[in-house]
Amino acid sequence: MNILDKITRDKRIEVALRKNLIPVSQLEQSVLFERPTVSLANNLRQSKTGIIAEHKRRSPSKSVINNTLNVQDVAKGYEDAGVCGMSVLTDGKYFGGSLDDLLTARASCNLPLLRKEFIIDEYQLLEAKAYGADVILLIAAILTRDEIMAFSKFAKSLNLDVLLEVHNEEELHKSVMPSLDMLGVNNRNLKTFEVSLETSKSLSSLIPDDFVKVSESGISNVEAIKTLQPFGYQGFLIGENFMKTDNPGVNATQFIKNLEL
Repeated sequence: MNILDKITRDKRIEVALRKNLIPVSQLEQSVLFERPTVSLANNLRQSKTGIIAEHKRRSPSKSVINNTLNVQDVAKGYEDAGVCGMSVLTDGKYFGGSLDDLLTARASCNLPLLRKEFIIDEYQLLEAKAYGADVILLIAAILTRDEIMAFSKFAKSLNLDVLLEVHNEEELHKSVMPSLDMLGVNNRNLKTFEVSLETSKSLSSLIPDDFVKVSESGISNVEAIKTLQPFGYQGFLIGENFMKTDNPGVNATQFIKNLEL
């Protein structure tokens, strides 16, 4: 059983518990449920830099990244830096995140927020909407084509953008459908945790131009982005690079300045 299998197994148990605790009707009554969402896909299309900056305390591959920063400061810092959107990890067991982090980020900035989560149930999309997300992540490796279709269509009915993440050609072929906004290529092999930008390069020509192309994982310098831009990538998810510093916002500001040079 690889790490993704373990996370997914635990997530099914967690979601079943959450559904018993908080009924759908309660989520739908949330103040944020009627909030107009902001499109990350549109932001990326109009941007020259395309940075999606992440709030992530820890990960299974790196253990603790940064446990000392508060979400409010990180969100404000990223917004001031001029990023296109912010990704917020909401998984507790493996990444140290929570839905409260999403709520705090929403109260702290006007950026499009991506709920970074292992989605296996429509209930989690209602949670995302109720806690202030604008975008949801679907991971092809843990979903069937029918699930991807059902979840992405449901997300669109909630006015949420959909980022679909793939790791290889097989996942990409089963996933392409009109209800997606962005196709993300994760450069990390989830079985070995090795990272290679070649994954993004090799899959780029297979992604139809209707979708915003996003490259994820292993992007730690400006050169990586400049290498990927000619392959049609408009979005770059940066997880650990900013979070492993004392001030992610300041580092994101400098990174974007260097990228614009």
